[in-house]
Amino acid sequence: MTSILTNVAASSALQTLRSINSSLEETQDRVSSGYKVAEASDNVAYWSISTTMNSDNKALTAASDALGVGAAKVDTGYAAMESAIDVVDEIKAKLVTANESSTDKDQIQLEITKLQEQLSAIAEGASFSGENWMVAASNAPNKTVVDGFVRNDDGSVKVTTAEYSVASYALFGTIGTDGLGTDGILGTVMTIQLSSATTQTELDDYLSGVETAMSQLTIAGAALGALTTRIDLQTDYASKLSDAMEEGVSRLVDADMEEESAKLSALQTQQQLAIQSLSIANSSSQNIMSLFQN
Repeated sequence: MTSILTNVAASSALQTLRSINSSLEETQDRVSSGYKVAEASDNVAYWSISTTMNSDNKALTAASDALGVGAAKVDTGYAAMESAIDVVDEIKAKLVTANESSTDKDQIQLEITKLQEQLSAIAEGASFSGENWMVAASNAPNKTVVDGFVRNDDGSVKVTTAEYSVASYALFGTIGTDGLGTDGILGTVMTIQLSSATTQTELDDYLSGVETAMSQLTIAGAALGALTTRIDLQTDYASKLSDAMEEGVSRLVDADMEEESAKLSALQTQQQLAIQSLSIANSSSQNIMSLFQN
């Protein structure tokens, strides 16, 4: 039966066209944005996970930047420590030379004094971003370097740090108004004062003090080296972790462009066919007019 009031075929064709247009619009959005989950309404679970992971990834990137600053501080301190070791080696050699009875100890002291001044200059100049780990008085007993960002199972977050004991490893406790360092690892080295009246016992004590300072410098250098290694490893790990997060989020929310392209072509073809079907359905009502023609 054909009715001029209700065109069932046209209604069916219109519903099909509307469904195709909706799917086509959704696919076009995915193609243009590159996302299959662009907002919460697309997929609540995936959108929630991706939003949290993207936030964590930004925090991890910030921690990586902080690692770079920490690495620069450690490198500055390590450079100062290496230079100090070289200078202390020179002082040690001068003391060994002073053990020869025919040497002029006053002249040797002139050289040692310059080396002592150099040690003070090394410590005072080992500053990065306003921090000097080689002078204990200008720092807290312990310094920390940000090395990571962690999200716990319960959803809480924390920033992890690596610690360096400035109080234990500083070259000097303070730098005096005369520009010379006192106390710290090199405190005993700065007390060396040779003269023609210096006895063998005093020379032995000075040499023993230098050996002790060298041992402490080696320990401090090892601590800085270990911290450098940790920072390097953490930097590499943070980079890999950030890439893994990005890949994980991508699998959840990014559109498969090959699939969406194929779907877009198919929907465009379906849209054309649906339009033709609707046109045919609408034309059936017009055919009724022929029944009333003479």
